Amino acid sequence: MDLPSFLWLWKIAAWSMGLAIAAYLLQTVSGGWMYYSRTSRTLRPSWLRYFHYVSGIVMVMLVILLLIIGLVGTVGHYGSLMHSSHFGAGLLVVALVSLSAWSSTKISSQRPWARSLHIGTNIILFAGFVFVSLTGWEVVQKYL
Repeated sequence: MDLPSFLWLWKIAAWSMGLAIAAYLLQTVSGGWMYYSRTSRTLRPSWLRYFHYVSGIVMVMLVILLLIIGLVGTVGHYGSLMHSSHFGAGLLVVALVSLSAWSSTKISSQRPWARSLHIGTNIILFAGFVFVSLTGWEVVQKYL
């Protein structure tokens, strides 16, 4: 791909990554609130579950956007993939976010494993976001 400049792509990626991390933090707070209200048997606001779902969908969409930007930017700049550990880190985050989203649709009283899988995946996702952020910074330094 012969694109004149990738600066616009980097800007979109930077905003998307920042918003994905913000969505992850919102997920953490709202998920923690739901967990607390479930275990302590306190009332939770009626909007909380909906908010958790919507912020999760936004996070999934942002991660998919980041995947597309990464593929287009890397192939456009280098002509191929796998030029750094950022590729593997990105795929790891995409897989974890996908597993988290899938497991969230399975949560019910008949499937107690789904909640554990969802929460465990999201705890590991924190490390994935740290890893992809650090390796992404290395990639940005190559372009600059």
